[in-house]
Amino acid sequence: MTRSSWAFRLSPWLLGALVAPQTAQALDAEVRGLGGLAADNVEAYLDALEIPANARLDIYDSEVTSRVSDALRAFGYYEPQISVDFRDRDSVVVDIVPGERVVVRNVYVRVEGEGGQDDSFQRLLDASELLKDEGRPLLHAHYETLKTQLDTLALQRGYFDSQYRVSRLEVRPWDHSANVYLVMDSGRRYRFGEVTYSGSQIRQDRLEAMRPFQPGDPYLADDLALYNGRLGEAGWFRSISVKPRLQHEAQPSAPPGAQAPSPDDTSQGGGGQREASTGASEVPVDISLIAADRHRFETGIGFATDVGPRLQLTWRQPWLNDRGHSWENRLYLSSPRQTLGGMYKIPLDDPLRDSYEFGYGFENLDDNDTRSRRLFFTPARVWQFDNGWSQRVYVRVSQENFTQADQSDNVFLITPGVSWGRTAVDDQRFPMHGNRQDLLIEGSSDQLGSDITFLRSVFTTRWIESIGNDNRFFVRGNVGAIETDDFPRMPPSLRFFAGGDTSVRGYSYETLAPRNDDGELLGGQQMFTGTLEYQRRVTGDWWGAAFYDFGDAFDSWSDSSLKTSAGLGVRWISPVGPIRFDIAHPFDDEDNSWRIHFAIGPEF
Repeated sequence: MTRSSWAFRLSPWLLGALVAPQTAQALDAEVRGLGGLAADNVEAYLDALEIPANARLDIYDSEVTSRVSDALRAFGYYEPQISVDFRDRDSVVVDIVPGERVVVRNVYVRVEGEGGQDDSFQRLLDASELLKDEGRPLLHAHYETLKTQLDTLALQRGYFDSQYRVSRLEVRPWDHSANVYLVMDSGRRYRFGEVTYSGSQIRQDRLEAMRPFQPGDPYLADDLALYNGRLGEAGWFRSISVKPRLQHEAQPSAPPGAQAPSPDDTSQGGGGQREASTGASEVPVDISLIAADRHRFETGIGFATDVGPRLQLTWRQPWLNDRGHSWENRLYLSSPRQTLGGMYKIPLDDPLRDSYEFGYGFENLDDNDTRSRRLFFTPARVWQFDNGWSQRVYVRVSQENFTQADQSDNVFLITPGVSWGRTAVDDQRFPMHGNRQDLLIEGSSDQLGSDITFLRSVFTTRWIESIGNDNRFFVRGNVGAIETDDFPRMPPSLRFFAGGDTSVRGYSYETLAPRNDDGELLGGQQMFTGTLEYQRRVTGDWWGAAFYDFGDAFDSWSDSSLKTSAGLGVRWISPVGPIRFDIAHPFDDEDNSWRIHFAIGPEF
């Protein structure tokens, strides 16, 4: 048996760490003679240095000098004069005479192989700061950033045999010059190979319909991420794994296969390469799936000034069979409204984009001057488009027995309709930029077997924009109209009312509408409301708000007289979503000078 002998050379600062107590703090540095990012980098390098208690400070001079030199080289200062003065073991003053800065003389960057014809590489090079550095002071970060970006892009786009023929950063300190040479040979681009599925309870053709790539397509890591997201969006699975079966792994850097066209006196880098794959240039993909629970039960409890306490119970079945059908039933309880209903969904050839939906339910409403009991069944065809818009074509069959003020009826309706909607936000929980648009057009006729004839349309728009991270603007508009010759027979669920937390604050929920001679609400044939709101961050997740609301529901556009209100509010971005508290003053209500509004949930 042989014995290995080991030699240790301890640096002074390491020796001090071994013989001194282990209590230590980060070193606070004051940098003199230099400012900007270079000084910040010096402070960052020294912040990681910890000096044990009772250690001799003078033995750390060389360590501090070495760290400062490394920090300065990253910004092209290769001949600085550095003096170190310890105030105590927790703070040091560093005086720097930076000297003349190294300037980049030449930059030579190329991508060869199939990647040289790939526009993605060319766009990356066009945007690179390194290629703009000729004649500018040297910044090591530009060189390292471009190398990292090239490596990342090669892996993302399937150039698994890529290697650097030349990878050199040459620095001549005495000449205050530097040359950069970076030549990547991308090699061939791999393609997607066989796709295998395991663990799925859903038919394979349904899964393949959502797949954004086919065997033989050029490899793209984004396609794998997109597919993973689509499988998750379907709701059929509890666990999803989409993995490429790579046949080789990245190898350590090796010496370059070719030398740069000029000598290097102080150089960095090498010709890193990956081991070439054996076999065909295809990447098989393995999809491992675990089925979601067949039954999910959810309970929600909330409160809003519009409806008071509310309770919601939901029973979801995310998959019923191997074709991916789903079923959801929901019970909603509040003081004015109780609803029991559900939705049966049948995905079509493109499961995430095309589907049939069958909604149904019973609703009881007893609020203000409205008494209503409604049964409905709504089959619909749904499309999701590439531009983010969705389209829903439906026929609602309903029976509504109601009393609205002094008007009572029992109305049967067959109502065809179409709706479009689109939501685009940067953050679902609390967007800083985004908008939502919704448009609905529906109508009925006695020729369809309905008791009344009408045409109804509603348009809603909401916008959020921000200036910086602390100023947020919210704008909302709603407009609706009904054309009918028999408005007294229109069910309350189709009439227009305004007022409340998400309408005109300062007024009670749905109390703005035409009234009869006894002052009872009748509802309107037209409606228009709007909101202008400014929000300012106070601290952290707390925001203040100032708003102005206007709107009303009325019988004729010519007779419209909009109610207005203004107020102040507080927003807290809680873990369960935004919580809104507002105090609003109505300008057209003699009986009330202010009203409190409280709600949970985003503006969209």
